[in-house]
Amino acid sequence: MSKYVTAEEAVKVVKSGDRVYLQAAAAAPTLLTNALADRASELRNVEICHLHVEGEARYANPELAESFHVNSFFIGPNVRHTLVAGNGSYTPVFLSELPYLFRKKVVVLDVVFIHVSPPDLHGYCSLGVSVEATLAAIESAKTVIAQVNPQMPRTFGDGILHISEIDYLVEVDSPIYSHETEKISPLEDKIGNYIASLIEDESTLQMGIGSIPNAALSKLSNHKNLGLHTEMFSDGVIDLIESNVINGNFKGVGRGRALATFLIGSQRLYDFVSDNPFIEMKESSYVNDTARIRKNPKMVAINSAIEVDVTGQVCADSIGARMYSGVGGQMDFIRGASLSDGGKAIIALPSVTKNGDSRIVPFLRQGAGVVSTRSHVQYIITENGIADLYGKTLRQRSVEMTKIAHPDHQERIEREYYNMIMNCK
Repeated sequence: MSKYVTAEEAVKVVKSGDRVYLQAAAAAPTLLTNALADRASELRNVEICHLHVEGEARYANPELAESFHVNSFFIGPNVRHTLVAGNGSYTPVFLSELPYLFRKKVVVLDVVFIHVSPPDLHGYCSLGVSVEATLAAIESAKTVIAQVNPQMPRTFGDGILHISEIDYLVEVDSPIYSHETEKISPLEDKIGNYIASLIEDESTLQMGIGSIPNAALSKLSNHKNLGLHTEMFSDGVIDLIESNVINGNFKGVGRGRALATFLIGSQRLYDFVSDNPFIEMKESSYVNDTARIRKNPKMVAINSAIEVDVTGQVCADSIGARMYSGVGGQMDFIRGASLSDGGKAIIALPSVTKNGDSRIVPFLRQGAGVVSTRSHVQYIITENGIADLYGKTLRQRSVEMTKIAHPDHQERIEREYYNMIMNCK
């Protein structure tokens, strides 16, 4: 019981020059980070690194730049401003490889902040809704500090942690971060229909959060024997699991289970996954391992993009040179699905931005990053149809891609791509 302290007492272990890792997404340990931010006047050059984290990020305030520097492995909206303000950096890394950065001491950690369920009768806590690289961080860091929250779902898999592996425990009783299901627009519904048309019975799915994945999932109620092997999932899968559409019976990895590395959704999702042995949470080095992903027959990877050029180059992490999100696990799953027997690698996006600019472009903006190369993607989908790029020449791809662009932009895209090719001769 001596391990139980206040948040203020726990974060005193952090010293100037230390590097701190935060558990990601809905498990963001905000009580601890706020307590650390309160020590800003005492600290200098503390690096705080993490994937996307939900909620308040006071340490990212540019006014605290002398005290804290944010190193994002995936950039969320609450820290995006740090890259412009100068108190933040971005480290590009596949989600499958992030645990290895810690274990190989490429990125050396001093302290890790985590968020767990209370220990059971045997002293075991659960990392709940977010495992990702947290296990590797716990193994690598000198000090482990945990928020202990009875509202954290208790999940099975890699995220079971004995209390002896934690140095300080801070009690909290508050809801974890959640997202309610968004309403599906007519445009997203069209995209969802096209995605669903490519999914066969006995496929295994990977998808993210948002209206487009949910739109696709809503079309699958008559499918049979689907599996789930995904970086993350949200509420859209619950009805399919409860109706036995998703049962995992034909998966090649983790048969009979749904596999993920983190979760985010509504309270309904958290209640559903808590103490549910069908849901297995594993480290991202396992879930996102291309060699494992490809073992699932008919693996279908559904991902999004900021823009895609007419040859199939996918920019998903930046708007031009301005970093917006990160590499994440897109390439892990796109490659794994491509190599799967009967697999399909899909990028789905609206054809235009909210401002009406085309997201299907003749060439990527200057400085834009290529997350998935033209060699990897098989299908690009917008509300205007499906572009099948697999085995196509560059010229054939440009024709396919122009067809799924918004009609208002098709002529310009075709003309600019043609002029660019002619100027290269």
